[in-house]
Amino acid sequence: MVYRIHFTVQDLARTRVAEAPMPLHELELAARALQSRSQPARLDAWRHHARAQLSAQARMVLTLMPAVGYSPGFLSPTKVGAVEDLLEQVRSTPRERVRASLLETAHHHPSLPEWTRHLADDASLFAELCTGLSHLHACLLGPHWDQFTEHLAADRTLRLQQLLTGGVEQLLTQANPQWMRWNPPVLEVRMVNGADRDLYLEGEGFLFIPSMFCTRAIVTDGRPVSVSYPAGQDQRPRELTTSASAPGQARAPGVSTLLGRTRTTVLTTIAEHQGCSTKELAARAGVAPASASEHASVLREAGLIHSLRHRNSVLHSLTPLGLALLNTPEGG
Repeated sequence: MVYRIHFTVQDLARTRVAEAPMPLHELELAARALQSRSQPARLDAWRHHARAQLSAQARMVLTLMPAVGYSPGFLSPTKVGAVEDLLEQVRSTPRERVRASLLETAHHHPSLPEWTRHLADDASLFAELCTGLSHLHACLLGPHWDQFTEHLAADRTLRLQQLLTGGVEQLLTQANPQWMRWNPPVLEVRMVNGADRDLYLEGEGFLFIPSMFCTRAIVTDGRPVSVSYPAGQDQRPRELTTSASAPGQARAPGVSTLLGRTRTTVLTTIAEHQGCSTKELAARAGVAPASASEHASVLREAGLIHSLRHRNSVLHSLTPLGLALLNTPEGG
């Protein structure tokens, strides 16, 4: 069964990719992944570490974010921003909206715990839930957020490349071909829960949201309508396969390899031409393609750039650590 999302010319003109991570939306997807049994090789170490850290309040939130199915929209807004600001917005949710959202959730999940019936009217209970949301973010996403941000930025670079080379059609076709099919003017999204529905964008546009924890395509029926999809499906980060390390511990050892003129030139070239291919990097840095590829590999191992394969090319982008290095006197 599928969601059929109907585009107008105005919607195609307003189709875009999220410009930055959406912390609470990503948190909902992480909460679902925590409770799922899929991807054991990639996620089991992360799951084991996270479950050991969960507070009672965080487990309250998990009750409302099942592995599959409906969850209250006020808990996971599709908004960009600092997590502290977004959490404050959740705390300020009007009680009428909380009540309506919980009624809708109960319609899809009749077995919700009894305490959820009192959530809209019990201020202290609602405060506990919001505290749990904060705890859950710190547990599931906090230790890896910098690395996730880098990976999502690399995926956005890939989507920009698709827009430049093939326009919106290529973006709609290639963002998530396993779960989405572009049949102009309709985007068909395959649904695992059996839902079958037509959505009309009505000129309000469409938003793609790359995600670290999404394994398929998840439609959020808001304004604008959005679809979350797996970011960089061919290059998953290694952070999820091990427990979190101390800040800076995993990044520091490779930096000394960059103290050379040619690699500094390569790094600077990537900074000035984000998303450049290895061939373009070689031409702009004045080195042979094989040399550019070798230097990029060293920079990537040091955590200074992120590389993502697109068709027959590899696209390179600067990470925050790479930018920090270039901004120091030693880096220039």
